[in-house]
Amino acid sequence: MVQKQKADNAESVDRSSHFNLSYPSLSHATSKPPPFQQPTQLLTFSYTSDHVLEFNDSALRYFVDPPHGADLGYGYDRWIKRPEERGRLDPLLMAWSRFKKSLSEGHSSQSKPPDISVMSWRGIMTKILIAPYEERDGWELNVMRVGKTFYFEEHLTDVKLEQNNNMEPRHRLQSYYGYAFESYCTTSALGHRGDTASDVRGWGGDVDTNVQWCSVVKTKLGDHRIVIGGEVDCVRAGLYSGTTGSFVELKTSLSIRGLSDQIRFEKKLLKFYIQSFLLGVPEIVVGFRKPSGQLTTTQSFQTVQIPRCVRGKPGAWDPLICLDWGDRFLSFLHDTVQTNTGKDVWRVTFTPKVGVTATMLDGAGMEEVVGGDDRIGFLPRWYWDEVVPTVGDEAGFKSIRQGKQFQGHAYGTGGVPSG
Repeated sequence: MVQKQKADNAESVDRSSHFNLSYPSLSHATSKPPPFQQPTQLLTFSYTSDHVLEFNDSALRYFVDPPHGADLGYGYDRWIKRPEERGRLDPLLMAWSRFKKSLSEGHSSQSKPPDISVMSWRGIMTKILIAPYEERDGWELNVMRVGKTFYFEEHLTDVKLEQNNNMEPRHRLQSYYGYAFESYCTTSALGHRGDTASDVRGWGGDVDTNVQWCSVVKTKLGDHRIVIGGEVDCVRAGLYSGTTGSFVELKTSLSIRGLSDQIRFEKKLLKFYIQSFLLGVPEIVVGFRKPSGQLTTTQSFQTVQIPRCVRGKPGAWDPLICLDWGDRFLSFLHDTVQTNTGKDVWRVTFTPKVGVTATMLDGAGMEEVVGGDDRIGFLPRWYWDEVVPTVGDEAGFKSIRQGKQFQGHAYGTGGVPSG
């Protein structure tokens, strides 16, 4: 149920407006879940070792079977770890702008881009959809509504960024195990296995998290058309043809030694499933490891079949509850997040077992979001200037160019948030 706690004025948006979306019931699924459309790839892009964005497939990698007993701690001391930063939307917006331009130049059978309800990274959409089963970690989003489109950015404070960049040694090593598994499971060239400069069998090359290959897809949840961007680990060799059908997601997990391990793994499967489902990834390969980091076995899961692994078990998650919640969440924003200029930024906060609140930011909050960059809210100015003339009702945005403009230096393309 949506509750408006303070009334807004019909002529202007009241900055004290505060809205709630209550937590969903987990006892029974909806009788009519919203439909979810199979994701369709629009385009891809790569990041180089210098983290320069290029619209090509230079960072594409192909799946190979990892060697049994692989040491996932190998190469840890040579790990090039890109520092975590604010998950700006800039690369995704650049991709969307490029896609629209390709349509206008007649490079596609489609004459014009579809109306988009939401523009977001996959990691954010994953957090939204799995929220009904999240018991510990809350999250915050910055949300803007420009014309018919909502833009989502994860809100990370300086304190949170510092925590993410200064993990405890044990947690940092465990994080590395996942990247090392990706190296053992992938190669950059068809017909070649591993790094020829390494004497470790099957090693695909030292880990550099600057390098990424990303896919941008369009999909639809209920009545909401969504453009999602996310990193893709690899594809099945010889099968990639510009669609998502050969994508492979790579994951690691502790070897299952008993019932408690099985229960923990089945809970993790929810995130694995939603992450892959959203980007149209049909296969997930899980590497099971010892606590010491030694790979014991691998198992391939077909994404669409994962819910069957938990169905009917006590406390099992239900994907239909997740989809229904996601549809309700997007409808909640559509009904409550209002703006006269498109420049307003709302803070959407999720609290486990409680629900969601949405509050418009004041001047100080806006300044924090802009962060001294040349932006309108959290959108880069170049994108704002490009999209505002096309948002539809120009009169509804008559104050855009008359309003105060934020000044600052140009901001780089940023990185793709994990997940």
